[in-house]
Amino acid sequence: MLRCNKGCRVSAMNVTRRGLLEGAAKLAAVAVAARGGNLPALAAAPELFETATAFGGDTVQNLARELAAKPFVLEKIAMPKGFDTLTYDQYRDIRFNPEKSFWKDEPHGFSFDVFHSGFLFTSPVDIYVVDGDQQARLRYIPDLFVFGPKAPKPDGKTDLHYSGFRLRYPLNSKDVMDEFAVFQGASYFRAVGKGLLYGLSARGLAIDTGQPSGEEFPFFRSFWIKRPEAAAGVVVVEALLDSPSATGAYRFSIKPGADTQMDVEMTLFPRRDLAHAGIAPLTSMYLFDAMGRPVEDYRNAVHDSDGLMMLTGRGEWLWRPLANHKALQVSAFQDMSPRGFGLMQRKRRYEDFLDLESRYERRPSLWVEPIGDWGPGDVELYEIPTLLETNDNIVAFWHPKDVMKQGEAHSFVYRLHWCEKCPAEQQAQVALVSFSGSGAGPNYAANPPQYDPSFRLYVVEFSGGDLAGDIKADVSASAGKITTFVVYPNDISKRMRLSFEHDATGVDVAELRAVLKRGDATVSETWLYRWTRS
Repeated sequence: MLRCNKGCRVSAMNVTRRGLLEGAAKLAAVAVAARGGNLPALAAAPELFETATAFGGDTVQNLARELAAKPFVLEKIAMPKGFDTLTYDQYRDIRFNPEKSFWKDEPHGFSFDVFHSGFLFTSPVDIYVVDGDQQARLRYIPDLFVFGPKAPKPDGKTDLHYSGFRLRYPLNSKDVMDEFAVFQGASYFRAVGKGLLYGLSARGLAIDTGQPSGEEFPFFRSFWIKRPEAAAGVVVVEALLDSPSATGAYRFSIKPGADTQMDVEMTLFPRRDLAHAGIAPLTSMYLFDAMGRPVEDYRNAVHDSDGLMMLTGRGEWLWRPLANHKALQVSAFQDMSPRGFGLMQRKRRYEDFLDLESRYERRPSLWVEPIGDWGPGDVELYEIPTLLETNDNIVAFWHPKDVMKQGEAHSFVYRLHWCEKCPAEQQAQVALVSFSGSGAGPNYAANPPQYDPSFRLYVVEFSGGDLAGDIKADVSASAGKITTFVVYPNDISKRMRLSFEHDATGVDVAELRAVLKRGDATVSETWLYRWTRS
């Protein structure tokens, strides 16, 4: 899935010797400003920045509050001919010139690029640079980009804005400014940890997901990118969210690393009562793995995430393998003050996927760590049918039980972990699910005996924790019958394997549950799965 934004401008220069010299001087001033002089220097480059104004800790929140009191207005860029019909390939042929990255070579180590507008990205988004207590909006400057042969050329007179930005940092090597986070499209953003590739995305807010009225997609109208302090290792981005139903003020404190962390502080101002808002929404792709295969494919698995992990307020660890059923599936896991949830990618070997191009084993997991008491609600999981790996078909978020009232401010604070193996997995004191598989089981009562889709065989393997001693399994089904189950060590994988059969004769839907125990003590995650006939 792709993503969106707004920004900048410069007048065309006369093509004369004097004009070229003046233009070179102006671009040199832009380069100095982009590489980060203080705002007086930036203000001295009007080709790039508008007039600087004051910026404070409550600037964005005040803007969101004021905007919520006004009727919603949807703005679109009036794209000129050529840019109004951009194809995906044409849009990809417009590239930011990395030599013009903002803050390049500054001591703090960060830089950022901007994205051009076009294709799906025609909603104007303002991008500001903040230095201390001053802010300045970026103008639209075509010279920041390289327009390839497939792309049309701008005339330099029309403000086409920007569509987002990406952050860079020497994440994997001190000599390379790696792209590690992107904000583009509605309220979508994504990031990676060290050694990883982009995979799933997060969003600022979800509204009415799965509701009969249809889903509403809030979007970020403006971003404020703050110049980092030297050697701090953190870059701060603030954002103004808007939609017909709500506005919001966001602050992202972003620290790249093996576990790239984002501390998110958000305050929402509803324009109407919000009964179904999703906090910390995550969006991913799951096509298939050993739990089921809706398409023919040579690969062993295809997904950005393979399960929903949750640590409940009472301390129970839950694992729900993702599924790609023929019909939409919606699940709600009720909780009080959740300690965390996330869409995880636990398969980490090339052999798990056999995909030399997509390299799904290098996609990040994304763990949401609530900060403070989020009260009652549920983690909702949406599994949307798809036959294509290009479709993001998995959504998960926290849904507060209480309605968010119009005219009130609603605040949430949480930390996002973009990582290979997230801290929650490393700190868990129980064994975690490392493999889930399912298939038709044998029906020996049939004449002749045959594999029957109503007889399901499940294999679940656990690793880590303390699995010594006499380990038993507690397995149950909401419908149908668990006919047999057994727990035994897998001497090859060095895991503990649970296998069981489920007789789903005459059943359309069944909720399955399994957990390992030693006596009365729980020693593993609780494995949950929904089986459906269709």
